[in-house]
Amino acid sequence: MAQYTIHPIVMGAKVFDQGMMTYQHSYGKQYTIPIYCWYLEGGDTKIIVDTGEMRPIQSAEREAAIGGKIYTFEQGLALYGLTPEDIDIVVHTHLHSDHCENDALCVNARIYVHEAELKHIHDPHPLDFRYLEDYILDVEENGQLEIVTGDQEIVPGVRVMHTPAHTEGGLTVLVDTAKGVAAITGFCLIMDNLLPPKEITAREMEVIPCGTVVNAYQAYDNILKVKNAADILLPLHEPRFASTPNIPE
Repeated sequence: MAQYTIHPIVMGAKVFDQGMMTYQHSYGKQYTIPIYCWYLEGGDTKIIVDTGEMRPIQSAEREAAIGGKIYTFEQGLALYGLTPEDIDIVVHTHLHSDHCENDALCVNARIYVHEAELKHIHDPHPLDFRYLEDYILDVEENGQLEIVTGDQEIVPGVRVMHTPAHTEGGLTVLVDTAKGVAAITGFCLIMDNLLPPKEITAREMEVIPCGTVVNAYQAYDNILKVKNAADILLPLHEPRFASTPNIPE
């Protein structure tokens, strides 16, 4: 069984209210989140999870806020001697634009996406403006998409679990590493969601749902499911990974 090292690469950042990440908690606090592409090193195929922003804002202020450097897609892959053409597999946690803007550059990749995400990117609800189908049209027309309908293995040591929370087609990516199973969450969180502060646990809540959810009860249950399924937790927008080149360290 293959064991992987996960490399978080920052390919964008957003500045907004922390309550956008933590449901009913920490409103009014400015917060900067990194947007990652995750390179899974260790198998016979070149695999990344999500592709980040096409034109990230690379500013000193944002880099200081997250504690790490922000790269373009090409710059980030080059850290590991890769080009977009080298990528064999892209796995999408979901299809909000900041997670798929560079898909078209991965011309040789098979791109795994849940069927519900494909449905919503073509016909989004008015509340979900984060879907922009322009970023998926090229790879769809090229026949690069692999449609996921439930839990499945991608390659030995890498599998996906359907975890609707932030979106209906969210896929959590479970990766075998030398120190156990790592979960790249299929929903947009920071570590506070998974390991809440005392004022939250005192209310007998074990996790905090995403700041934007399809169904808050379902989100809570699926986030708890992921927390209990993994040895290493990798919420999609946790700033600490901006300065962590290798997971496990």
